[in-house]
Formats: sequence, structure tokens, C-alpha cells
Amino acid sequence: MAAQSTPQTDAQASYDNPSTNTKPLRMRTNTAEIDSTIIHPGSVKINVKGAFIVDQESSSPGSSINGGTQDTKDIRLPNHTAVVSHIAVDIGGSLAKLVYFSREPHSREPGGRLNFINFETDQIDECVEFMKQLKIKQQKLNGSNPGELCVMATGGGAFKFYDKIREVLGVDVLREDEMECLIIGLDFFITEIPREVFTYSETDPMHFEEPRSDIYPYLLVNIGSGVSMIKVSGPREFQRVGGTSLGGGTLWGLLSLLTGARSFDEMLAHAERGDNAKVDMLVGDIYGTDYGKIGLKSNTIASSFGKVFRMKREAEREAEDSGGLANGDSAASYFPSPPPLPTDKESVSTNAPPVSNPDPTPAEGPFNASDISRSLLYAISNNIGQIAYLQSEKHNLSTIYFGGSFIRGHRQTMNTLSYAIRFWSQGAKEAYFLRHEGFLGAVGAFLKRQPRNWGRRGSFEDGEPFRRAGEEA
Repeated sequence: MAAQSTPQTDAQASYDNPSTNTKPLRMRTNTAEIDSTIIHPGSVKINVKGAFIVDQESSSPGSSINGGTQDTKDIRLPNHTAVVSHIAVDIGGSLAKLVYFSREPHSREPGGRLNFINFETDQIDECVEFMKQLKIKQQKLNGSNPGELCVMATGGGAFKFYDKIREVLGVDVLREDEMECLIIGLDFFITEIPREVFTYSETDPMHFEEPRSDIYPYLLVNIGSGVSMIKVSGPREFQRVGGTSLGGGTLWGLLSLLTGARSFDEMLAHAERGDNAKVDMLVGDIYGTDYGKIGLKSNTIASSFGKVFRMKREAEREAEDSGGLANGDSAASYFPSPPPLPTDKESVSTNAPPVSNPDPTPAEGPFNASDISRSLLYAISNNIGQIAYLQSEKHNLSTIYFGGSFIRGHRQTMNTLSYAIRFWSQGAKEAYFLRHEGFLGAVGAFLKRQPRNWGRRGSFEDGEPFRRAGEEA
């Protein structure tokens, strides 16, 4: 599959709210409403009318907040005035994703916003401490007593860290099914949030899709530490049809061994600057040109990391000829060690990765850590893209959504997945992405605290429970 670069784009374009309100909105919530919210938190309705994605005023994507990373734009809810007495967290194998509602700071504007922040799961204590601070702020805002905030939790960590969250926060923790939350979250973004869903290509880097209600059936490819592929036939019917263990955790683990990078964002920053042609064996390396008869361009990857063994063997021969190797010594010193990484104070953004220290020069070796990072990113992404296409063909699905924290708005990842779907479908299918791709499960858990008919278009209107394919209604 061709490994092609794409121009730098702004993957976080802002959205101007087109709606205008003719009626004055309430500035405050009365005491009776607060009391009702505290006693019956499930009765709160989120008003999504006029919702839109906003630019961050005080922080930018990739900024650090209380040990977590705020790497996406908030969603403004200008017409929501009621109290929200819960937060939601999706704790996966690599990242914990948190969603919470807040009022507009230092403003007389009505409404509030949904905030998005993630923590490395290894730093779960920092995530729990952040939730504790949210609880304190919630008490100050509502004058409520300890224990009145509710935590909606999903993902494997909702079970693994259940006791820890309850002990530290002293609040109710409601655990929700991971797959159900993913679907609820995705449905919400597809149907309710303008400029959320988009396609990606070299010629049209971000082409936004309008929110719509006729969304079923579709395939959800959720790429976290591993990959799950879910066929969604309706608002309450789904089936996990496949997946792969080669996902974000694979990339993270291998690159931590091969490059010494300390975080996933740093690995993506390296990949942004690398040249996979120094590591991968391409069609052009074999044929000297395109293989036009079967539609393969010269820069199509024939073998990921296919050049490495040959270069290592050639290096050993050269070293032996010059007397540099003896008695089974290796040629490891011929290849570069991991380059210096940015300091903690330097921002690492997946949209425009800054790297203060350059990789070793070509004279120090045939390839560097950035080349390795790019090659492995393509290998993982190409594999996921082809499996996703095959699943869509098997189940006769024309719409494919990609979600999960593996993507991170990273243009090379999106371009590779998009290219895979277009290539194998011969242009008949598109890959769809989301600006909040890593928060589908957390948003779904947040919304599961809501009653039916809170503003969604169809998913909860009948109040029927979710069911997996094959289960009786």
C-alpha cells in the first residue's frame, strides 16, 4: 500500500455557532432544580441545541493540565442551564479519558461546555486526583454535600480501579458496558455536533460531513491499545465482528524499545519527521519502477522493515573487511542510538510536532529513530485499514468510522487509513474520522446518565435496552 505524505493541515478548525436565540436564557439555576438534580441525577437533561466545537482560550491542544493532557477542543452547550452532577471516565489499557461539564468561567453567558482530558493509565492516581478536584469544585458550585457527585465509568479500568475511585472520591461509581458506550458516543457526535465528522485525503485534508440521522448500518473501528471492529445495525443493536491485537499498544510498546521515546505523542512527533523508505522495502526497490499491471506504485510498501536485515548484513561485511568486527561482535554500533527527546517543558503536538534536537545525521547510520517510527506507524495503520475493509465487505457495510486514541488527529495515520479504504474498495468507500475520536466511550458513559428523549435523534426514544446481535429483543 502506498506510503504517501500529506501537507500540514489544521486538524482542529474552529466552528462558528450559526444559531441565534430569540428568547433570553436563564443565567442561574434555582434551588429547587439543584435539589432535584442531587436527589435524582438521572433526571437531568442535556440541551444540545446550538452545540458547537470551540477554540481553547486558555489552553491549546497538547497542553498539560493537572497531570493530564487536554488534546481536543471543548464542545460549547450554549442552551444548557441545568446542573450536571456527574462526570465520566473511560479507562483503557493505555489511556484514561475523562469528560466533564463546566460553566463558563468569568462570564455571564448562559450554558457551559463539555471538557475533554486524558491521562496515561499508568498515572491513574493523577486522574483520580483530578476527579477529586472536580468533586470539590462541584460542591462549591452547588452547595452540595460529599458523595453527591456521580462517576460514570467504562472500559476495563472501570473494574480494575473501581475500589480505588470509590475510596478516594467517596462517591457512587456506575460501571457501564464498553461497547454500548462507544456506540452511544459515536451516535451523538454523528447526529448532533457540527464539524465533528470528516474525511481525509491529500487533496482535501479535512472535508466535514453534516450531522445526519440516517446513520445505520455502519462499521466502527475503535483503535486503542488493541482494535475492535463493531457492526452497528441500529441505535440499540450491535455485534463485535472482529479486531486485531496489533493496535496502539503495539506501536507504543515497540517504539519504546526501538527509539527510547517516552510518550505516544513523542512517537508520533518522530514519525512526522521520518522517511520510511530508508527502512521499508518498496515496490520500486524490487522492480525499479511501478508495477502498473496490478496497480502498485513504486512507493508502495512491499515489506515493512524489509531493508533492515540487508543493511545490517552489509554493515557487518564492511566492518569485517576493515577489521572492525571479530569473534562474533555485532554491527549494532553502526546503527544510530535513539535521538535526544524534547524536554518536559517543550510542547509536543500531533498537528505540528516540535522537536528541538535533531536526529543523528545520515553519516551516523542508514536510518534513524524517526524513520523507524514512521515505518512502524505505516505498518500498523495499513494492517488495520485492510482488515477494516475486509470486515466491511463481509458484512456489506459502506460506512466505516475510525475512533480511538491511536489516531490523535495525526495526519499520517488518517492518510494511511483513508488510503487503505480507498485503495481496496477502488474508491467506493471512505474512511470517516472524528475530532473527538478518543472520547467516544467516555462521552457515551456521560450520556448514559441521561434519560430518554434528552435531545438525541432516535437512539433513546423508545427507551429500549441495548442488545447484541443474536439476542432477543
